[in-house]
Amino acid sequence: MTIFGTAMVFFYLGLAYILLFSTMFSYVDVTLRTFFAIPFLLYGVYRAIGSYRRIKETFFERDEE
Repeated sequence: MTIFGTAMVFFYLGLAYILLFSTMFSYVDVTLRTFFAIPFLLYGVYRAIGSYRRIKETFFERDEE
């Protein structure tokens, strides 16, 4: 599940980048693209922080049993 979460982080951040900086959606108004890109960017950062914590907890903390 940690790998899938990390892949989704790249998806959200990549989609935000494409919406903000690519000419792929040049037919859509800049305001509307920005309106959709900012939440994708923020959610991608939020998921990145959560994924980092989960990866750190799963792979790098010792099990004290």
